[in-house]
Amino acid sequence: MKTLSLKLEDQIFSDTEMVISKVKKTRNRYINEAVDYYNRFNKRKILAVKLAKESNLVQEESMAVLAEFERIINEDYLQNDQI
Repeated sequence: MKTLSLKLEDQIFSDTEMVISKVKKTRNRYINEAVDYYNRFNKRKILAVKLAKESNLVQEESMAVLAEFERIINEDYLQNDQI
């Protein structure tokens, strides 16, 4: 475990002290859980941005593949309808 010196704004510290007294956790445990939660939250945001970028990169190709599938399905439908 790493030791960390932390400066909190007065209001954040007061709010934190009030909450930890209600949830019956140590300040250290509470801050560890808060940082863990915020890390997971930001990792998801980073992943969402990455997925959106990658989706945009393949969007044109995906539409071309979809159009080709529709063409094949329509040709197959027309051929079977004529039999």
